[in-house]
Amino acid sequence: MPPKSCALCNVSRPILKRPKTGQQICKDCFFYVFETEVHNTISEAQLFRPGDRVAIGASGGKDSTVLAYVMKTLNERYNYGLDLYLLSIDEGITGYRDDSLETVKRNQQQYSMPLKILSYEELYGWTMDAIVSEIGKKNNCTFCGVFRRQALDRGAATLAVDHIVTGHNADDIAETVLMNIMRGDIARLGRCTLICTQGEDTIKRSKPFKYAYEKEIVMYAYFKKLDYFSTECIYSPDAYRGHARVFLKDLEAARPSAIIDIIHSGEAFEVREEVKKTQKAQQTCKRCGYMSSNDLCKACTLLEGLERGIADAGISDKGKKKLEASGPAPDSLRKIPYFELPGGPGPAVAIESVQQAPPQD
Repeated sequence: MPPKSCALCNVSRPILKRPKTGQQICKDCFFYVFETEVHNTISEAQLFRPGDRVAIGASGGKDSTVLAYVMKTLNERYNYGLDLYLLSIDEGITGYRDDSLETVKRNQQQYSMPLKILSYEELYGWTMDAIVSEIGKKNNCTFCGVFRRQALDRGAATLAVDHIVTGHNADDIAETVLMNIMRGDIARLGRCTLICTQGEDTIKRSKPFKYAYEKEIVMYAYFKKLDYFSTECIYSPDAYRGHARVFLKDLEAARPSAIIDIIHSGEAFEVREEVKKTQKAQQTCKRCGYMSSNDLCKACTLLEGLERGIADAGISDKGKKKLEASGPAPDSLRKIPYFELPGGPGPAVAIESVQQAPPQD
């Protein structure tokens, strides 16, 4: 019996089975359909305008490395007209981030993109190693997540970019939906599936890999022989997200479409008006100028707690009360530099999507 041919081009011999669709296809067709699906995600959401300065959140891992490669490829293939930059955040994790940043520096040379590295120590006066030594491993991901998000915006502001793109994939978004359901976090559940977010006081941020499966990103990196760092963060094993990840992998094993199904379910959620009215309005942090739903943003609260020896000030009600009881912050307290945005965006221009036909010989 002759070997099967690729399900798309019917010429070459298939070498992989797509986790997303189950199709058996050849390497060239896989590259083409993966890139085309990302392009169509970008075009249908009208993420970019010609002339945009776009910062790619680069960690050196598989997702951000593939994102940088694909963004460069699509920018050249479809004439997006974008100026692309690599933006890396150094959290200060010895044996993890210092090694992954070496990968990012190689990517800078490989993809010919300018690179900006901003460190927690430079911005907050603390590294994650120092934070973990102070608070332990139980809530370290809360500190890192809050600090990283603000650091990305601040790094992007120094580059004067219009847009930040991150390598969050379909698995990440489905996990977030599950996490928010398990925590009953209505505010985040209402926006966690958005492909693009932008507040009045933040830079536009989007996820071109919203519908790309993690397994396919790994396969793309492997077959393209991309240079990426594959070690997991040494502080992440205890993260709450891990429970959602294990559950999602079990669902995917039973039903591969579960990942996309969960995302579509999240997109269909509607928050009742009476619930919306109970949510706090966004304002500006009185101390650092970053967006916040309180007088102080989460990063300033966490930093003040660290500086004053009340590490759980931004984590628990008990810590918050202890911080309030300790009196006003001293003038000598280390503060985050004031945040200012570059100029605002202009009108959007649509990028046309394309049909997913296989490449022609």
